[in-house]
Amino acid sequence: MSMFLRNLRTHCLINIRLSSSTKATTTKSIPKNLLEDKHTATQQSENGAIYDKKPFKLHLEENKTYSWCLCGKSKSQPICDGTHKNEFLKIKLRPIRFKVEKTGDYWLCNCKQTKHRPFCDGTHKDPEIQAAVRS
Repeated sequence: MSMFLRNLRTHCLINIRLSSSTKATTTKSIPKNLLEDKHTATQQSENGAIYDKKPFKLHLEENKTYSWCLCGKSKSQPICDGTHKNEFLKIKLRPIRFKVEKTGDYWLCNCKQTKHRPFCDGTHKDPEIQAAVRS
C-alpha cells in the first residue's frame, strides 16, 4: 500500500472515531419555562387534541411572554389564538403561558402530549401517538 493511501486510511479512521465519539456525548436538553411556577395552567392534568405528529420550530425572544395552545384547536399553532374561549366548543383546557431564558430557536410540541409543556420532549415518536388519528 502506498504511503498516500496509508495516510488517507488513517485520516479517515480518525475522523470516523471522532465523529462517532462526539455524537455519543451530545445530549439535547429541554428548555425551562420561566413562568411554570407562576401560572396554574401548567398543572392541568389533561392533554389536548393531537394537532400534529411532529414539533414546530419557532424563533422566540427573551423576556417576551407567549401562550402555547394546549387544547390543540388553535388556528395559529403552536401559539394560542383564543379558540378555547368559544363557549360552544366547551373546551376546558387553557393555554400555557411561558418565557424562555434567551432569544433563539425552540422546538414547541404540536402533539400536545409533552411532559415539558410547551417544549417538545420527543413524546410524538411514541407508537401510540404516531398511530393516533388527528382530531
